[in-house]
Amino acid sequence: MYLPRNLISHLYQHLLRTHHAQSPPVLVLASLEPDALCACRILSALFKRDYIPHSIHPISGYNDLMTAGENLIQPMTTQKGGSGGVVVCLGVGGMVDVSTMLGLDNIEDGGDPSGHVQVWLIDARRPWNLGNVFAGRPEDALQEIDGNARSKGPDVVAGQIQPSFKPGQGGIIVYDDGDIEQELATEQEAYLALADMPDLEDDGEPLDDSDGESEIAESLNGAGQGKKRKSWSGREDEENESEEENRRPRQRRRSNSSGSVTVTSSTGRPPPRQIRDSASVDPFRSPSQIPGSSPPPAAQPASPRKLRRRLLRLRRKHEAVLQKYYSLGATYSEPISSLLYSLAEALGREDNDLLWHAIVGVSSLELYGRSMTGVGISSSLDSGGSAGWGGQRGERIRQILRDEVRRLNPPDPADTRGDNARGEASGVIPTTARSPTDTSIRLSPEPRFLLIRHWSLYDSMLHSPYLAARLHIWSDAGRKRLHKLLAKMGVSLSQCKQNYTHMDMELKRGLRHSLLTYAPLYGLDGLVPPPASAGRGREGWGFVRSWGWKACLSAMDVGVIVGAILEVGKSGIHTDATGKPYDQRGVNRELVDEDGSQETQAWVERFWEAYDALGNIEALKQALPTAQLLHRAILRTGTSLIEKRQIRHLQAFRMAVVKEGPDVQLFTHPAALTKLALWVGEAIAEQEKEQRGKIGKHGKGTPLVMAGLNEARGVYVVVGTGGGGGVVDMALREKRKQKVAAKARRKQERRDERERKRLERKEREGSVEDEDEEEESDEDEDASDDDSDDDDDEETGHGKNRFGNAFQEVVDETNARVKIDSFESCVVEIKKEDLGAFLESLSMKAVVG
Repeated sequence: MYLPRNLISHLYQHLLRTHHAQSPPVLVLASLEPDALCACRILSALFKRDYIPHSIHPISGYNDLMTAGENLIQPMTTQKGGSGGVVVCLGVGGMVDVSTMLGLDNIEDGGDPSGHVQVWLIDARRPWNLGNVFAGRPEDALQEIDGNARSKGPDVVAGQIQPSFKPGQGGIIVYDDGDIEQELATEQEAYLALADMPDLEDDGEPLDDSDGESEIAESLNGAGQGKKRKSWSGREDEENESEEENRRPRQRRRSNSSGSVTVTSSTGRPPPRQIRDSASVDPFRSPSQIPGSSPPPAAQPASPRKLRRRLLRLRRKHEAVLQKYYSLGATYSEPISSLLYSLAEALGREDNDLLWHAIVGVSSLELYGRSMTGVGISSSLDSGGSAGWGGQRGERIRQILRDEVRRLNPPDPADTRGDNARGEASGVIPTTARSPTDTSIRLSPEPRFLLIRHWSLYDSMLHSPYLAARLHIWSDAGRKRLHKLLAKMGVSLSQCKQNYTHMDMELKRGLRHSLLTYAPLYGLDGLVPPPASAGRGREGWGFVRSWGWKACLSAMDVGVIVGAILEVGKSGIHTDATGKPYDQRGVNRELVDEDGSQETQAWVERFWEAYDALGNIEALKQALPTAQLLHRAILRTGTSLIEKRQIRHLQAFRMAVVKEGPDVQLFTHPAALTKLALWVGEAIAEQEKEQRGKIGKHGKGTPLVMAGLNEARGVYVVVGTGGGGGVVDMALREKRKQKVAAKARRKQERRDERERKRLERKEREGSVEDEDEEEESDEDEDASDDDSDDDDDEETGHGKNRFGNAFQEVVDETNARVKIDSFESCVVEIKKEDLGAFLESLSMKAVVG
């Protein structure tokens, strides 16, 4: 089932009304990423304000999710002696069958398989597992066990929850951010049609007109067409052959394993109407039994063989729709922190703290390359500032957040001279609070620099992935270009290498104007947001929050720091002279664990460090050196890979392996390795632009596979990123949806017209000799229409990250020892010895849609 966006508070309000002191605590499962972390903070704040007990459990991957289902969720079910409850999955399980993963699909004594456990599924990853979206209701499984036809009550229609829905019965409920209603109509129709369809054994036989069907047509039309009559013995042989032919598919058919309606009428359950009628009328009646002077024969239904073929043809058509949906590749939709803030807003509980968590969660997606085309570099850079994921849709969400900032942070009435307003209008990025008690959120024209308030201007520009790619920072010529840019801006090296907060105030006031003037000369058009105007407003502006005199941080700064805590830890990991890993406190740590359980436990501990840091400014400030350490390592390692020409170009992608150097231990975490891959991928894309004048791979960009060696475990962590260039054009998508809707209307009009003509002909002639052929031709026309729709929708998967699909195909075809456990489909672990064979097989796959 899925909860539409306009009913986003429906489940929470019911929980609020029905929860009491004896109710079990709500279980929150959160993935180890900044967006889910911020969403968890928002949801936890709502629970605390409403005095709803809850517990939070970080989940590192699918194995961890199955363990949580076995140890935490199954004891909640009524079958295990529990009383049910609510489980909230944040960034967990959207792409898999959650009921199976959590063990909520076991039916004992015909009871409710979910055990009155209701799962709220909130995830930004796509594609959805359609079983979670359009099924997930416990009544469906019970009806299948009983063998009854599936019925949908008025509270759930085609998987969509209605306002009359009463929670508390268990099941899987997906929170829709608007995509399901707007974009999955075709998949919804196909999924529901398959769910209602009888289970037929498909042996792969061709479904075109066969000799057997042509013989049946000849037998039906022989007398009416004036053909030479056959002898009685010939007719008897023909009848015997026809009866045998009619019996053969019946022998191949089997009853539905789930207990739904079957094709054969031998069972006790009622078969479909058209098949029951076909059993009562003999379609193989001899033509000689029909007198020539008698009126045309009565309407004859289709033979069971033809009915079976139609069902198979229809099932293959719907299965192809679902297969196409799953094979397009992985993408990202609206951040779940933004969705949870919408919930708080619907409940009337929004405030600056919740708004800040939502802003940080949305901003963090750009750091990890998560866009509407999957994990990859973003090419929507013309707007400047924080123009990151999602193209127009992402900018709309950021614009809503800017409006919320203005609403919840009105101008200070004590500021009678308007100094604050003039400061924002001048374009100077704020570095201090307005007063000792100032905790407001402000808009700021943030440049694409990294941690500028906590680094020197030079270091901030040097470590910026945006500048590094366009100035070729990894080379001496690139460093000279950076120096020339600073010189043209009138900033000396001595000035720009001191802490930004200590720079000359006149230089800081004129920094934005200088960047707008001279940055385009070096191809840096999106380095800073454009000037505010009546038409564009403050498009591309970022967000800054103050904590009195303690600190002033941008949302991107917080995202960088929180991400570094999750990936490295607050203290960081280094290696000593012997190469053994140790943390900054100097304590040696042996990380040798074959199954990765110790590593996973360390990641979970970092989750709690990051969770606490989001609510403690001092903890955030203490973790700043860790963030700087990680990004210095990214610059060093990326520069080394490019200078030593260690990036190889295979058939389908480029490949790089990090297996030596002082920072190799840092990139054993998939998220840190992803940041390095995005840094290198953006550099490659800029090189392709300069050499060819455009992004490679027909505008989709060259994908990149980055492998990082974990020597302690004897595995490689492999991540695949898209090449950029596949930014979704929302205006084009809207036009395409209108075109598809118009085609659907025309198709339905043609069907209605054909049906009307068929009925008129039937009343006029009373003949149905060619009815089967007409129906098949109608189906062929519909199929051709669907093919044309597919041609129109070819760009739906343009540039999407298909590494998850390709990884799975390679695992199925080879004997490589691969572990697919991450919620990120483009991340896998491979045994050290199997990397070569794995990459060789992967090079033959389509890794970008």
